[in-house]
Amino acid sequence: MNNRTKQQENILKTVTLAIFTAIAFVAVCAFRINVQFLTLDIKDAIIAVAAMIFGPISAVAMSVCVSFLEMITISSTFIYGFVMNVLSTLSFSVTASLIYKYKRNMFGAVIGLLCGVFAVTAVMLLANFFITPFYMVVDRSTVVGLIPTLLLPFNLTKAILNAAITLLIYKPIITALRRAGVIKSFGNYSFGKTVIIVTIVSLIIIILSIVIFINVLDANITWFNPKE
Repeated sequence: MNNRTKQQENILKTVTLAIFTAIAFVAVCAFRINVQFLTLDIKDAIIAVAAMIFGPISAVAMSVCVSFLEMITISSTFIYGFVMNVLSTLSFSVTASLIYKYKRNMFGAVIGLLCGVFAVTAVMLLANFFITPFYMVVDRSTVVGLIPTLLLPFNLTKAILNAAITLLIYKPIITALRRAGVIKSFGNYSFGKTVIIVTIVSLIIIILSIVIFINVLDANITWFNPKE
């Protein structure tokens, strides 16, 4: 019994995406994992959830907005950081949402996020190869030497962590949006044994990822620090 007009639905979608954008930006400010000159935050997971609900075009808009806000407020890497953040978020969230768009169930979500993990890892390695030498003013051979010891493990673990967080928070968020009447029921993502298993596995992956960052990559976790 939904009598909302198309215009009202578009306004509601825009407001909801604005809220997701704000939450993603707050997440950037609230929690970061720093490994040398690299930074991990969980905004990719939040944007991926919104993209899986509202589509890949939403991911593009949110990625640019959050990265721009980050650049003009807390970032010290300026345009370099903006470009890297946009590439990272887009390659992860757009890939996942494109696959999930045609397979709206748990299998589609898992496959989409796995493809997102590989996509963002590959894109960020290429981005580091071409962009980092200019930002750090070093030879490209220096960056190549960092691939096996820093760039690959960091980007892969970061992507896996964000994928696990996405799986963990997707069900509660979409349930809340359905109950609030923001979205209609769609797909086949009912609560059951599969969801419970995925939730447990996601929690384990999140814990293991953080352990890897701290104990293997010697990361520094920052809470509510206004500067990168």
